[in-house]
Amino acid sequence: MTSPEPRDAPLVRIAAGAVRGSWRRAGAADRSAAFLGIPFAKPPVGDLRLAAPVPPDPWEGELDATAYGATPQRGDQGITLIPEPSIPGPSTLNVNVYTPAPGDAAALLPVLVWIHGGAFVSGSPASPWYDGRAFARDGVVTVTISYRLGFDGFGAVAGAPSNRGVRDWLAALEWVRDNIAAFGGDPGRVTIAGQSAGGGAVLTLLGMPAAQSLFHQAWALSSALGDVPPERAKTHAAKLAHLAGVEPSREGFMRASERTLRNLQREAAATPRSGRLASLHAILEDGLEWGPMIDGDLLTGPTVAALRAGIGADKPLVLGATDDEFTMLADDARRALRAVPARAGLALLHVPPAVARAYLAANGPQRRKGTAAVLGRYATDVIFRSLVVRVAEARTDAARDAATAGGASAAATWAYRFSWVSPAKGWSCHCLDVPFFFDSLDAPGVTAIAGQSAPRALADALHGSAVAFVRGGDPGWTPWSTRRGATRVFGGEASRPDVDPDGYASVRALV
Repeated sequence: MTSPEPRDAPLVRIAAGAVRGSWRRAGAADRSAAFLGIPFAKPPVGDLRLAAPVPPDPWEGELDATAYGATPQRGDQGITLIPEPSIPGPSTLNVNVYTPAPGDAAALLPVLVWIHGGAFVSGSPASPWYDGRAFARDGVVTVTISYRLGFDGFGAVAGAPSNRGVRDWLAALEWVRDNIAAFGGDPGRVTIAGQSAGGGAVLTLLGMPAAQSLFHQAWALSSALGDVPPERAKTHAAKLAHLAGVEPSREGFMRASERTLRNLQREAAATPRSGRLASLHAILEDGLEWGPMIDGDLLTGPTVAALRAGIGADKPLVLGATDDEFTMLADDARRALRAVPARAGLALLHVPPAVARAYLAANGPQRRKGTAAVLGRYATDVIFRSLVVRVAEARTDAARDAATAGGASAAATWAYRFSWVSPAKGWSCHCLDVPFFFDSLDAPGVTAIAGQSAPRALADALHGSAVAFVRGGDPGWTPWSTRRGATRVFGGEASRPDVDPDGYASVRALV
């Protein structure tokens, strides 16, 4: 755990002991520090494997925090849109901290806590895209967190705490509250942010009473909600137990290895499908295989309903999506669908005729790109873009009702769209906005999704808005809560104004 290091290596002292990081630079004159792999909980192994997170034991000497800690994600995930390395080891519940002011408890800099995506079954806080050096350059302390994935994190287990991955989020935020001042951060100015499943985590926390004291603002990118009904979660767990040859209880699952359950969890949760549109059918009809469950404890109901009831209404929120998150999933079917009318294509996805008519009427530009483009956009809209509208409207309605009743005023809600089309992918696709948000266009793997000449000005705009929000609570455009439909467009057509007065009009048929 300890090793010699140059005397000027950054050293901070937190509740559990001393932590030694390393210096790095964001630019020629910008020096910041990184502290990697700091445990916020004991390793979830042995008796703790299916338990709630437990605070780590104090350590003697200096904890070497110069390399990423172990990840809950295991093994090679193959080619993914975001490089997400798997790091072996048992101590998988850890945080990474990037700061321009290590050890300066008086700095009180705003804090950004990032929750990675990966459909709640994969993803890694050690991705180079999530490096916080650009935020540190701009006066923000960044924390990236890990959490248990798949069945170990979210499976329904009789005799075990529910939503263990959600409890990991809470434990990590408690760690930030108790320790971030030592890294120059202000525990009273914490913004949570995440993308895809991480964006879903942000909205879940925003609508969760138990999380309200642990953060103050939220930014959700391309959110994919879990909200798994308990009956579905229990069915998946029972099927997994059957496949593993164990009883569907904590004792039974503990007899199966983590690897065994991980290898079987997809089969336990998925419905077999075939054909060119199998991936779209699976996403639309099956939803996420694993994720936060409505357990009656941490999650008492659907997230949008919780937000509509006013939970989290005092916290500013920014949310948005890319224009064609999943449209590329239909690219392989483009030739086969060339002669298929768009309405017939939507019928293949079991879209009711009246909904199909209204949807196609509102999506003329996409319709002209062909039926495959329409079906891919439809999947994008059902999963991601309609959620932006439902959340923004729920919070706006809650604020109106509170004002009518003479209650406390609510915080603002801002919406945006990321519309820049990647020359490498042909769409404004899933994950494309992440390196622009982090201003990490030079990170490994970015050119594979964004091409060789990703626009620097777009990174300046999106990252700059994120910094403005984290530091001052306003990303810089008209809120949806002030003018319903107002949407900031990042990277759209040159003739399009920065703020579209009804930027999500094309999805209203689905809301």
